This record gives sequence, structure tokens and C-alpha cells, in this order.
Amino acid sequence: MSDTDAACAVAHGEAAPEPEQRTLVAVFRTPVAGFLLRYGADLGYRTLLFEPDGGGAGELDLPAGTGVVDSLPVLDATADVVVSSHHRDELGTVLRDVLAHPVRWVGVMGNPRQVGPHVAALRELGVPEAEIGRVHRPIGLNIGSRTPPEIAIAVLAGLLADRNGRHGGFEFAA
Repeated sequence: MSDTDAACAVAHGEAAPEPEQRTLVAVFRTPVAGFLLRYGADLGYRTLLFEPDGGGAGELDLPAGTGVVDSLPVLDATADVVVSSHHRDELGTVLRDVLAHPVRWVGVMGNPRQVGPHVAALRELGVPEAEIGRVHRPIGLNIGSRTPPEIAIAVLAGLLADRNGRHGGFEFAA
């Protein structure tokens, strides 16, 4: 069965998708993080909120089974890490600690027309340029997202495209 036939069978409920253990880590308690984790759970991710200030999930409506931690656990190559705020003082130390793990993907939300503050923060901490280059910014597909749910969908679509070796968007190769 071709990949296309297999995907069609899954879409029509005729076959189960191949299970793949993946982890989605949302860093910092923000409305976008809540939607990322909720939608990520629907996509089959094991979900985790990392809030270093120790405040837990607060008012976020997280899916059942979502871990909430105030210290970074061991992360492996199945982890996609999304930093949902670039305004936090601990941005550099959090990213430095994430980059010490072999995560599959790490990105920081922010305005694509401005240099991300994570670059200077990581340089000040002595993080090598090659490691700083692992941090994606901007993140998500450029679909004009404005609200937290829209931003979460764009980010997750971008993660899926990246994981599947696609550029995203509506251009398809013949």
C-alpha cells in the first residue's frame, strides 16, 4: 500500500494511524500555550507545560494527561518545544537548558520583522552560534493568525509540515 493509500485509509477510518511517540512542550503559561497543548493532544502528542515560575497551569484549560512542571525534564529527539513568549526574563536560560537536550525542534514565538531577544540572551550565556541556530523564529505557517487558537493552529501545522519534510502551504509537487 502506498503512503497516499495508507493516509486515505486512515482519513476514512478504515485503518489506524501508525503510533509515534511524540512530545509537545509548551514553555510558559500563555493562552497560546493552552491551545497548543489542547490541539497537540488531539494530534497525538504527549503534552507538557513547562512553567519555570512554579505557578502551574493557572487558568489554562489543559487536556487530561498534560504534565505541568516547573523544572525541565529530560527531553529526547521526539520532543518539539514551543516557547510561547519572548518577553520573559528567563527566556535565555530556558532556551539554553532546552538546547542541552537532543530535541527534534525548538522555536520561539515573536514578530518576524524584529530580531528575537533570544539571540542576545543566548550569546550572553555563552551558547555557541550553532546551538543558537537550532532555534526557529518565526514559527508556524504564515496564515495571518491573530488570536491564540489561530496562532496555535499555525504553529502546529508548521510543526507537522517540518516533521513530514514539507514546506507547508498549498503548493503541492506533482
